[in-house]
Amino acid sequence: MASFIDSLPPDLFDKTTLVSLASTVAILAVAYIASLSALDRATTSSTTRALFIWHAFDALLHFTLEGSFLYHCFFSWVDIASVADPSTLAPSPHNFLGTTGRAYGPQAGGDNPFAMLWMVYAKADWRWAGADLTIISLELLTVFLAGPLACVICYGLARRDPRTNILIIVVATMELYGGFLTFCPEWLTGNQYLDSSNWMYLWLYLVFFNMLWVFIPLWALGVASLDIVDALRVRGERDAARKGQ
Repeated sequence: MASFIDSLPPDLFDKTTLVSLASTVAILAVAYIASLSALDRATTSSTTRALFIWHAFDALLHFTLEGSFLYHCFFSWVDIASVADPSTLAPSPHNFLGTTGRAYGPQAGGDNPFAMLWMVYAKADWRWAGADLTIISLELLTVFLAGPLACVICYGLARRDPRTNILIIVVATMELYGGFLTFCPEWLTGNQYLDSSNWMYLWLYLVFFNMLWVFIPLWALGVASLDIVDALRVRGERDAARKGQ
């Protein structure tokens, strides 16, 4: 037990960390409340409700948290020459947005609540402190495409529109592809920016939070695919019956 406690970061229970973790729970609560309002409690299956909650949670997270990350990547910056120890800054891409000598990202966001939130996560993955080009490219698609599509999925689930299954497959594939591209560069370079030195950074930040966007999209992909397969089977049986008449 002593070794486990000793392995935890000293700022485990600081205000910023607790607020950051609580914000995720709050977003999930909003998604659940939205499902109670949008879906009929008597006739909605548990699977449909779970899909609605997941995609509402997904959209809210993309718009608020990941949207704030993009904001700081494009609008928050600090002059590298003004920093006493530039080595404390996350790597800054050369000629980013046509500028030189600047470090962009949450690391330059000061006491902005969202910047502070991302700096908490950046303790486990240092790339999120700055303006990593791969992550920014993925987040642009996530915030401006996957987020709106997740909202359309929620609307379709509430309307019981069977075409929603197609969008579920699209968004799930995007999430899986995005997760792979986020971590594959690190795997190929020996995880140079990842900190797995303690239980919290490894299992909570890196594994748990990121595996949600692996296992749940895989589940959603399976549900939507089976629904489409069932529909095609029914159509095939109907067409066969008509030919037999």
